[in-house]
This record gives sequence, structure tokens and C-alpha cells, in this order.
Amino acid sequence: MPEYQLLDYMYVFFFLVFGICTALGPLIISNLVNPRSILKTTLDPYECGMDIFGDAQDIRFHVSYYLYALIFVAFAVDILFLFPVATAYHLVSGSHGLVVLFIFVFVLSLTVVYPWAKGVFTWPKRKKIS
Repeated sequence: MPEYQLLDYMYVFFFLVFGICTALGPLIISNLVNPRSILKTTLDPYECGMDIFGDAQDIRFHVSYYLYALIFVAFAVDILFLFPVATAYHLVSGSHGLVVLFIFVFVLSLTVVYPWAKGVFTWPKRKKIS
């Protein structure tokens, strides 16, 4: 076997060992340094320093929360598109790039106009439970 092929195999072997150590290293280190005693509050689903009361099944969220989340996702997609467009704008002809950009921003602006027209941004009055 020629020496350069052996060197190529050594590179592959070292990358394989490095990848395995990178994957297993944090697991082994966390197992070595984790605390051995488990407190009662550690097993709670949300540990905030206060005792848990009530049941999580009693909580009902209004659909507006989820619609706000969807609007946030739409604007995140908008930003993910606009950053590369802004960096590569000089590579495209001015009018074509501008038209595509305005069409995209117009379609994404409809993701705000439509829920606004449906009344999503008006919060319902909360009922007091006594």
C-alpha cells in the first residue's frame, strides 16, 4: 500500500475518533459531574422556587397565543429571506430583484393583515373566577 493512501486512512481514522469523542465526551462528563442526590423539587416539571399547586389540565390558552406564534414564525421567515437578499442584491439586476423583494414582503405582510381583519389582535375580556 502506498504511503499517501495510508496517510489518507489515518486522516479518516483520526476524524472518526475525534467525532466519536465529540459526541460521547459531553455525555461522559455530565455523568461524572452530575449530583447524586435527587430532591423532590428536581422531579417537578417546572422548578421556579415555588411549590406547585393545582393541575396543569386546568389551564386553557386562548387561540390568540398560537396565532401570535404563527405570526412570529412568518416574520422569522421574512428575516431569513431578507438577509441573504440584502447581501446578494448587487448580483441581481435592480428592477427584477426589487420586484421579487416587494412581492415577497407583500405576501408576508398579508400574514399580519389577515389576522388583524379577523380580530386576532383584540384580546377577549378575562372573566374573574371567585
